[in-house]
Amino acid sequence: MTPGPGRHGLLLVDKRPGGTSHDVVRAARRALAERKIGHCGTLDPNATGLLLLTVGRSTRLTRFLIGAPKVYEGEIRFGIATDTYDAAGEVTLEASTADLTHEQVVEAMRRFEGLQHQLPPPYSAKKIGGRKYYELARRGQEFEREGKDVEIFQFEATGQLGASSPDRIPFRLSCAAGAYARSLAHDVGEQLGCGGHLATLRRLRIGSFELEGALDSGRLEAVRRGDEPLSDADLGVAWVPFDDIPLPFPRVTMDATQERRIAHGQSVLAPGSDAEEGDWVQMTNHRGRFLAVGAVAERIGDRGLAVVQPKIVFH
Repeated sequence: MTPGPGRHGLLLVDKRPGGTSHDVVRAARRALAERKIGHCGTLDPNATGLLLLTVGRSTRLTRFLIGAPKVYEGEIRFGIATDTYDAAGEVTLEASTADLTHEQVVEAMRRFEGLQHQLPPPYSAKKIGGRKYYELARRGQEFEREGKDVEIFQFEATGQLGASSPDRIPFRLSCAAGAYARSLAHDVGEQLGCGGHLATLRRLRIGSFELEGALDSGRLEAVRRGDEPLSDADLGVAWVPFDDIPLPFPRVTMDATQERRIAHGQSVLAPGSDAEEGDWVQMTNHRGRFLAVGAVAERIGDRGLAVVQPKIVFH
């Protein structure tokens, strides 16, 4: 069913290079005639790929979706470091890569797999004292960046150094939320002693959502400028109806009595869940209607029963 006013769900968008993630959100608001739209993880202006938009009441699920692991592909260019850690920045270092080998690059990349303490790029949306890093950096203000532990599941070359273009290597990156591909590219170049930056980046996956079938962001811009409205044919599998949204925790089915209690925010006894105390659960009825997100308040012995308190009620 084509989304529009009063529709709720997720829209998978294939972002084009050049615009910001918020530009895509603005275009979607006009194209869908819906003001309540957010996204689950920013892409830099020059990056492309999967942008997951939350539409209508699904914006209340953003905090559960934004923390999903991400998968990317891209290229690192060695011999040039920039202040933004990507191709859009000012050059801060140029060095020869004449002696750089493919084996050296692969070994350096491998060292960044696992749990890492990472500094975000100076030009990023991370905040300090309520101000974004890039705002301070553009004004030439000095500030101390705050690092954080991030997990890199996979960071490996997918081709030979220099095969497609001099001093470049293609890669695949799988990481937990919060990791910066730009910082990885910069740090690998720094470790190799020649500098480096992120030349290209494309996001392929967010949790269980894949880029294949996503709606081209150019179509949203065209609708915003006055083209024909979006149709079912435009969307295809790019639209995920609200009741079909998969969350990264157990789904439990409620009967009619429990559904009435949930509607009033009352706790219910949920069967058939392995969730532990404090875990989240997705609560639906027998027709598959998404009722609420709840938290397990208590386990009842070893009978597979749990007391669940609704926290976000939709129906």
